[in-house]
Amino acid sequence: MPTPSSPAIVDAPLPYVDQLERRPLAQVDLVVVHCTELPDLATARAYGERVLYASGTGNSGHYYVDRDGTVLRYVPDDRTAHHVRGCNTRAIGIELVNSGRFPHWLDSRHQAMDEAYPDAQIDALVALLRHLAVRLPALRHIAGHEDLDREQVPASDDPSVRVQRKLDPGPLFPWPRVLAQVPLQRLPL
Repeated sequence: MPTPSSPAIVDAPLPYVDQLERRPLAQVDLVVVHCTELPDLATARAYGERVLYASGTGNSGHYYVDRDGTVLRYVPDDRTAHHVRGCNTRAIGIELVNSGRFPHWLDSRHQAMDEAYPDAQIDALVALLRHLAVRLPALRHIAGHEDLDREQVPASDDPSVRVQRKLDPGPLFPWPRVLAQVPLQRLPL
């Protein structure tokens, strides 16, 4: 039974979850907030199930929060999910369903991220973050994917133009609202 401050979490493990590396919960000190940059949860699930590595695993966050506030756990906290370069072993990845730049992620003419995050989704995220702060003793920090992956890459429409590879959760993510309600500090930029 969830506590009043935590959402109901639906366990929906990815098919390869047992192949992901185990890690001690004591080393998890960071949450990384992402947006799926896909149209819906079903498409995000299909992307998460894709095997991309020789280990038989792929890219996925630990938790997915749908627009209506439904929270799904695709990867247990004690497994290392592949969601952000260089920080996976220490981080929990939370994906918010949001179209972002879909389907033109790297097209220089389509870099605006203009889908707002619904209140139900942000409320569920806050509840999940509070729950994780209690469950994970070392958890102290939070960052956006865009804070940690600042690589510039050639635009898909014009290779002479460079665009940021990751922009999520994007300019419409309500950082002040979230930070005011959780016991986590945003990593310095």
